[in-house]
Amino acid sequence: MHTTTVKKLVLAVSLASAALAAHAHRQWMIPTTTVIESDREAWVTIDGATSEGLFEADFMPLKLDGLTVTDPDGATAPAPAATVGKHRSTVDIRLPKDGTYRITLAAVNVMGSYKLNGETKRFRASEQAAQNEIPAGAAEVRRTTMVQRQDTFVTLNKASAGALKPVGRGLEMVAVTHPNELHAGDKARLRFLLDGKPLPNFPFSMIPGGVRYRGTAGEVRLTTDANGEASFTLPAPNMYWLSAAYPANAPRGPGAEGPAESKRYSYSATFEILPE
Repeated sequence: MHTTTVKKLVLAVSLASAALAAHAHRQWMIPTTTVIESDREAWVTIDGATSEGLFEADFMPLKLDGLTVTDPDGATAPAPAATVGKHRSTVDIRLPKDGTYRITLAAVNVMGSYKLNGETKRFRASEQAAQNEIPAGAAEVRRTTMVQRQDTFVTLNKASAGALKPVGRGLEMVAVTHPNELHAGDKARLRFLLDGKPLPNFPFSMIPGGVRYRGTAGEVRLTTDANGEASFTLPAPNMYWLSAAYPANAPRGPGAEGPAESKRYSYSATFEILPE
């Protein structure tokens, strides 16, 4: 094989690998609708999945254990049990009163590694069970606590703010502009908090659904200001997946370089931008 041909082949493989790396699996929840107008008993269905294609259930279901619903009065209760299929999980949620509901999936997990008898072992467990994963005599123990939160929002008849109040724990988005009153071309404002405190100069991004029809992600990258807020013009109508992580440049994997004890936060939300 000629040297030029070999170089072209190596370049093609490198580009293909980079392209595959760019298509990370994403965890998402999506409601059947974000705004309901009805004088009858109202329900919304939430689908959850982990997939490469955003809002396309093509890989595995998202575990909805611990899913909660915050009602228009600000009261939070467990959601009904989900039905788990091959590619997605599904739950039907009754909306008994007018106003805005926040559907949240939050979890705290620990991943890490240690050495025992010269061999490196890795583990992943819930926060409560993590300590039992490390045996006596373990050395070079590394633990990373991952605090995750996902939100989506649904409004019945009239928008309200009771369900949108921050909880003051972990990484969260505060929707200054109501998340069910977003229209393309309008200005929107939001705030990011970490354990209740504003996050200045904090990067986040939004990706619209329908990637398979565009061929590109269409990611919109934004950053909060010195007060932890971001004001921006809303892009074209679509369902959007907003995501953020703190710290943004944290090393990945339990064996990655970093402190023996570390904490990482992630946040995502699904919302709809409506036509003008």
